[in-house]
Amino acid sequence: MRGVIWLVLLFVVAVVAATTLGSNDGIVTIYWRGWRTDLSLNLFVIVLLVVCFVLMSAAQALSALVSLPRRASEWRALRRERAAQAALREALADYFSARYSRAHKAAARAIAIQDDTVGLRPDAQFSVLAHLLGAGSLHRLQDRRRRDELMRQLMTVVQQGGAGRGADDGARLLAAEWALDDRDAPRALELLGQLPPGVARRTQALRLKLQASRMARQPLEALHTARLLANHQAFTPAAAQGLLRSLAFEALDGAHDMQQLRRLWEQFDSADRRDPHVAARAALRAVALGTHDDARQWLRPFWDRLAELSRDEREQVALALMEAAVDIGTDWLPRLETALGAFGHEPAVVVAVGTAFAERQLWGKARRLLEQGGASPALAAPARRRAWRILAQLARDESDEARAHACERAAAAIE
Repeated sequence: MRGVIWLVLLFVVAVVAATTLGSNDGIVTIYWRGWRTDLSLNLFVIVLLVVCFVLMSAAQALSALVSLPRRASEWRALRRERAAQAALREALADYFSARYSRAHKAAARAIAIQDDTVGLRPDAQFSVLAHLLGAGSLHRLQDRRRRDELMRQLMTVVQQGGAGRGADDGARLLAAEWALDDRDAPRALELLGQLPPGVARRTQALRLKLQASRMARQPLEALHTARLLANHQAFTPAAAQGLLRSLAFEALDGAHDMQQLRRLWEQFDSADRRDPHVAARAALRAVALGTHDDARQWLRPFWDRLAELSRDEREQVALALMEAAVDIGTDWLPRLETALGAFGHEPAVVVAVGTAFAERQLWGKARRLLEQGGASPALAAPARRRAWRILAQLARDESDEARAHACERAAAAIE
């Protein structure tokens, strides 16, 4: 198709030339020092065009000859740049192929070529990527000394500017991840703390912070971070609930005195304080620390709305109240009667109410409820044993040693 177009253009030029120059009778006369030269106008035009073409070709040839050293230098720089880019691509391919030794060598070759090439030195992004690939390969090879040396060089490149803020943030995130692999939680938290607020709220940064907080045994900080991840929908709802509860349990179990436990409870998110499982664990910890009033205070809101809780949640709240029933006040009696009337078929509620009645010395009601709960196989073994031991104590208070021994044998028989 292109040949046809050129042929048509040639015919057009021939027609135009024949039409324009065919009947041209003009003469051009040139005088030079007594000499006279007559030329037809057509020949003069053709000679003029040829001379212009020759002059332009000579000028281009001279320019090419003069610029030859510069073009040779550019060609050599282009070859080195292509070699550096090829080495970088090779390092990337080897890194993802898990050939880390080769990846490190290719990345080191790319860095060396860049250092020896003046035109490549200002390319900070190339340098950052090459250093990251080299350091990542050394991390996989567990060569921490050379990895840290490369990271120091990388930070120097980033601080000089030109690589962009994203390169700095990416380097710190990777360094924090590597610190976690090294089990160095303080270093990881330090690197994550250096991130800008916007970057620190990204999902990956929060995941790393969660791992570092758990590794550093900072369950409260880990709980707050996990709450942010749950809000970002980083987990499924079931996984998020399980993780938040486990972190809250860990934080509560780490409280060594009641003052610390109260302060920790106040620092919890409102969603955590509304979780019956978390409240029950807090109440049990308060009981372990010898403060039953606080335990009952944390359980009271849930006991007032037992109907809104699931059966598992009611069981946790009831078993926690069973442990916190020491010195329970008379203001709890209406709540206990209401709960017994609504959920008298659930062993946990029955045994909790029976324990509270026994604490208030309502022995007749307590004995029946505790026997009913202690005999229920659906109730957890520790709660059943506690019910039988309370019955044994009631029997001793009534000087009925035979019944007390029978209750203790029943408690010991529970596995």
